[in-house]
Amino acid sequence: MKIMLNMMKKKKSGVSPDILPLFEDIIIQHSGTDCDNYFMQAMGEYLPQNQRYTLWEMHGGCQGTGQDKIRKAFALQHVGKPLRTRFERYITAFIGDFTGKTCDITLNEDDNTITVTFACEDCYKHTVSGKYTAPLSLYYESCAGGRMYGLEKALGIKLKIKSMKIPESDISKENPCVYIYDIVSDAKL
Repeated sequence: MKIMLNMMKKKKSGVSPDILPLFEDIIIQHSGTDCDNYFMQAMGEYLPQNQRYTLWEMHGGCQGTGQDKIRKAFALQHVGKPLRTRFERYITAFIGDFTGKTCDITLNEDDNTITVTFACEDCYKHTVSGKYTAPLSLYYESCAGGRMYGLEKALGIKLKIKSMKIPESDISKENPCVYIYDIVSDAKL
């Protein structure tokens, strides 16, 4: 959460400097999962949804998982190709048959969006077990930023979170989260 606090301090986050000491105190007083839980709870209480979306766009969950070199190599391999081509090859290379946490990804060129249905059962299990105590929706907001990050790096595009539909409970492949991203720019690398 130290990284998130640093994101909150940036002007473009829109977070009022008046509430930053609250988040700094959480980091000082807590560690590990307790820190995450209190920090997420405070984000839910003190930041409006659009501000949290901006923060997750700046630094979503599950970044730095060692996939960046693979994403960069993929992006360089597909320089200059149309987005539809890059997208289809991305699905084949990274998602395959959708047996993982990602249930589906669709590119809608008519309205310039990408929709991701996602079900991280690990996050849900941690909530049920009591490891995560903040509202489940806050953890899945973080996941939206992580999914966005991976798409941006591999496809050479810039995205913005448009909307999220996060079930209140029982998140699974049968009841996934739905993240919709606006395609802000397509640099084609």
